[in-house]
Amino acid sequence: MAELFDSVLNADDRAMDRAGLAAAMADADVFVPTVTDRVDAELIAAAPERLRLIANYGTGVGHIDLKAARDRGIIVTNTPGVLTEDTADMAMALILAAPRRLIEGDKLVRSGEWTGWRPTGMRGHRIGGKKLGILGMGRIGQAVAQRARAFGLQIHYHNRHRIPEVAEAQLGATFHAELDAMLEAVDIVTIHTPHTAGTAGLVDARRLDLLGPNGWLINTARGEIVDPEALIAALTEGRIAGAGLDVYVGEPAVDARLVALDNVVLLPHLGSATFEGREAMGRKVIANIRSWVDGHRPPDQVLEGWL
Repeated sequence: MAELFDSVLNADDRAMDRAGLAAAMADADVFVPTVTDRVDAELIAAAPERLRLIANYGTGVGHIDLKAARDRGIIVTNTPGVLTEDTADMAMALILAAPRRLIEGDKLVRSGEWTGWRPTGMRGHRIGGKKLGILGMGRIGQAVAQRARAFGLQIHYHNRHRIPEVAEAQLGATFHAELDAMLEAVDIVTIHTPHTAGTAGLVDARRLDLLGPNGWLINTARGEIVDPEALIAALTEGRIAGAGLDVYVGEPAVDARLVALDNVVLLPHLGSATFEGREAMGRKVIANIRSWVDGHRPPDQVLEGWL
């Protein structure tokens, strides 16, 4: 990026505070935020007229006020597609790790308290034959479905739009027009929908109860899609069996009540954390900026459907 443009870089790889974000935006034609940068309407309103492109480093854009950007005539781009396989791998890892109690087992061995194999020791739950519900059947959701089929899971999904019949047939997927109906039908639900005004708090206490005491929740999308208080209560009270989480409300803070629970696998937002994925994200950002500089519409412009 520095070779192509007059760039000011955040060299220490730490999230900027609000003042730092405002300062960065005040002297730029293009601003490149990450998921940790909350670019709200106030920051956008204070940005100079010269700022015309927000080229997000990442796929999700829930941290950017898209309406405020649109009203100011600022284009927003993201990096779709390049993180599909990495995020799907992480979701599948959590689908396996949570019911099979893999993290608990690792901790037991490291503690030095493991006394050897026992018939009733560290029993988890079989994955094969279970019903997996996928909330959001886009690129990542379909990649998860492909992996899950190999483990013998039955695929169910809820999406704003039904995917083509040929794709359903290839994935062996059953469509549910209503989210509630899918939650009642499955054993595990994995979330792959973007964080928007319409999905914030989508999985609340009532919907967790539909999943039931033998159900598992996996979230590698955004923490805000699940009501955090409802999730903690459901886990603590045994109203769902457990969870595997890679995202949280208010990251990097993680609620101490979650940390104290044994029936939750907690990861530090690792979904896209591969060398290959992060490099591909950067190349996408540069491609979007170069296209815009050349007077063309960027290939990954975020359009109205995200609002």
